[in-house]
Amino acid sequence: MQATLTAQQVSDLIHLGFAAKRPMLEIEEIRDGYVRTRLLYRDSMLRPGKVLSGPAMFTAADLAMYALVLSHVGPQLMAVTANLNINFLNKAAPGDIVAEGRLLKLGRRLAVMEASLYSSAQPDICVAHVTGSYALPISPGAAPRL
Repeated sequence: MQATLTAQQVSDLIHLGFAAKRPMLEIEEIRDGYVRTRLLYRDSMLRPGKVLSGPAMFTAADLAMYALVLSHVGPQLMAVTANLNINFLNKAAPGDIVAEGRLLKLGRRLAVMEASLYSSAQPDICVAHVTGSYALPISPGAAPRL
């Protein structure tokens, strides 16, 4: 599973695809089978009790997995989430949400991944473990990946 796009290329694709007016995600590292992303903190990410919300963590995980898929299959903006499961492990203090994603399997039609989430305020405490899959589009006339 070899990465084919750089962090900057993937970041540009994501921000273009979401028509983001300001950066929402930083891609810190991409290598074969791995991505490290940072969802930038906003006050709207908090729930009562001043902890990062589940929807914010879902967003961080989903964007990390999307970045992982794009970095390995190229600019396939129509790759879509097929499944995502989150186990919340610890309270997440306010801060950027850092996601470390790993590609477990890349097939012709499906990519299977996992991610560990951390708050930048508590970088040594895993706040959530995520598993998920993305359905991959098949381009007309493209040779299938094996």
